[in-house]
Amino acid sequence: MPSAPEETPYEPHDWHSPSYVEEWIARDQARDAERRTRLREMLCAAPLARDAAITVLDVGGGYGVVSEEVLGLFSRAHVTLQDYSRPMLDAARPRLAQYRDRVGYALADLRDPAWIDAVGGPFDLAVSAIAIHNLRRLDLIAQCYRGVARVLKPGALFLDYDLFDVIGGVAAQSESLKVSGFAAVDCLWQESPRAVLAASTGGA
Repeated sequence: MPSAPEETPYEPHDWHSPSYVEEWIARDQARDAERRTRLREMLCAAPLARDAAITVLDVGGGYGVVSEEVLGLFSRAHVTLQDYSRPMLDAARPRLAQYRDRVGYALADLRDPAWIDAVGGPFDLAVSAIAIHNLRRLDLIAQCYRGVARVLKPGALFLDYDLFDVIGGVAAQSESLKVSGFAAVDCLWQESPRAVLAASTGGA
């Protein structure tokens, strides 16, 4: 699912409406400078060489802000951008056009466990920003975490920047990540209601 404005996490959205998505993106871009600083700090936590040939999954990547940061930071990364909104993916394509050989798109709904078949993998890194909370139901969020764990390589990392306070808090979601298959979870940064969690798979 695409990310949602941080100040109104539960407002109704029509992610399948091109006109609504266009208006939403225009509003969302007002937060661009602040958000990109946080995203860059988050991505720097990934223990991966900047020139490594890595595969990255962007979960609920929307119109491509997180993918753009990944592609800019990791010069040989290939990103799969997943979202369930076709208008969001349509907006991402021109944004990421300069990286066209290094990015793929997967139209899939995180509420359907089969979304993992659409994205492929396995991946060296998974990222997400202000997206997974949109699932709202804790069981669906846990199901999403299980899917992310399944498509990551052993020892890989999942970096998640989200509104954790609106889905039970950092401690509860850290525990949910562990139950869902991650070996360790750390909180890298927190400023209510937002935080950044780093969840690693075992077996490296």
